[in-house]
Amino acid sequence: MPASISKRLLIFAAVIATTCWLPARGQEPTATVQGHPALARAPRHTVTKQGRRGDPVNIAFVGTEEEIHRALAAARWYAADPITLKSSMRIAADVVLKKPYDHAPVSDLFLWGRREDLAYEQPVGDSPKQRHHVRFWRSQEVDAAGEPLWLGAATYDEKVEISRTTGGITHKIAADIDQERNKVVVDAHQAGGLAHVYWIDQFHRERQGHNGGGDPSFTDGRLAVGVISIRR
Repeated sequence: MPASISKRLLIFAAVIATTCWLPARGQEPTATVQGHPALARAPRHTVTKQGRRGDPVNIAFVGTEEEIHRALAAARWYAADPITLKSSMRIAADVVLKKPYDHAPVSDLFLWGRREDLAYEQPVGDSPKQRHHVRFWRSQEVDAAGEPLWLGAATYDEKVEISRTTGGITHKIAADIDQERNKVVVDAHQAGGLAHVYWIDQFHRERQGHNGGGDPSFTDGRLAVGVISIRR
């Protein structure tokens, strides 16, 4: 079996193994957008720097910034470095040389008129050209307990390519964004970071689309909301 096919099968098997905790479709606890004040007017898609539609919003956490850091660190997700000349040169070199970069920067996307507040990733293999990653934006509104909502966009970078819309070098995301959403939820749960998870059905009316780089995506339309259990 070719090494590339074997590697893809191993990644697929690992994702299947981690998502076995999720309840069967139709058995998950569900809620409405009234579950948090920020959900009522939550954007459904991010926006690129050029003003194009970006990656879909598919996950959210309720908790403080410190709690998110601790929950994702326990789940072995790494905070992305900021975009600088040094980090940009390093990720380019590490892709070519096939060297790991656990904290590789991610490109900026925008929600509520600002770039992401937090970005995390989990490397795959020996190069930053493939990785799991998620961006989060903090809501201004808080719930009755004083906790903000962190809207997120979780996607899987499957390779590096030339963007079909901008002409620049970018990551191509995998089309199945639900699989990446589920992985973030399961990883946080298995690391003991979530008190519970509920789902917003029909959060997305449009089940298929393209992001700002022209990459296709599809979804079952649901938003996963994880309530973090770690306390200060």
